Amino acid sequence: MSRSSDLQGPASGKRRLKELLQQSDNRFCADCGAPDPKWASANIGVFICLKCCGVHRSLGTHVSKVLSVTLDEWSDDEIDAMVEVGGNSAANAIYEAFIPEGVSKLRPDANHGERMKFIRSKYELQEFLKPSLRITSGKPTISVQSSFSRKILDSFRITSASQKMEEGMVEFIGLLKIKIKNGTNLAIRDMMSSDPYVVLTLGKQTVQTTVVRSNLNPVWNEELMLSVPQDFGPVKLEVFDHDTFSADDIMGEAELDIQPLITAAMAFGDPEMFGNMQIGKWLKSHDNALIDDSIINIVDGKVKQEVSLKLQNVECGELELELEWIPLDQ
Repeated sequence: MSRSSDLQGPASGKRRLKELLQQSDNRFCADCGAPDPKWASANIGVFICLKCCGVHRSLGTHVSKVLSVTLDEWSDDEIDAMVEVGGNSAANAIYEAFIPEGVSKLRPDANHGERMKFIRSKYELQEFLKPSLRITSGKPTISVQSSFSRKILDSFRITSASQKMEEGMVEFIGLLKIKIKNGTNLAIRDMMSSDPYVVLTLGKQTVQTTVVRSNLNPVWNEELMLSVPQDFGPVKLEVFDHDTFSADDIMGEAELDIQPLITAAMAFGDPEMFGNMQIGKWLKSHDNALIDDSIINIVDGKVKQEVSLKLQNVECGELELELEWIPLDQ
């Protein structure tokens, strides 16, 4: 291996970590909400502030392995683990799933004693986890570097949706998994190119992809998850150009009508009882962003929909997506 290739690996890893940190939910400490965290727990998968970092270190590396985002050297496995978890929102959906009455989430102005009590309860004692996810094997944290952790993350996102809805007095009917595949001929917003990322919004929920640098034909292949309330509307899709020193520029938008997908899925019930087949269609029209009719299929026991969109209110740009409906009882 050449010296130049040796140097490319760490640089690439740092870029991946920086892009993850720039996501909206990672711009605030996972524990207290302080802005601009510069530290991370590599084995838990969260970004934290300096004050919370001190408490994490006191728990020991077997509970939380703390690294500086900018000063420490990160291994590929540590960066992969952070990216695998997805950041603060995904991790907190597990570690703060059931904060009991009388326990308040930390604030940025919390004192050291308050931080110690909350963070120890959250990670070491696992007091806020769903009971079925608590680990009693002697290792007090979920190792995000194992396949076991992926199962926990996936199953928790599915099975916890109804509980999280009850807290906000909203009833959820299922989950929508949206795979952002790729973009084509996106608009130029920098000198010669753009740094695009995609934001999805449904109700009060917002999720986004990572940033792809200097690319008008980006490939993401990222799966984003949204909980679907009983009174749902369209999913709003926006593409932005990331800027370091100014507000991010819009690169187009579109709406996803998820009614055809959900109606078809509800009509057929358990898709695992059927073979691969077409069960519905979202038709192209003058008032939507579809490039072609969008077919809804049962594929290997799952209800999926391929979508090709022409971005609106912009000079050019198209996106390829795949939608999948996940019932809460799956």
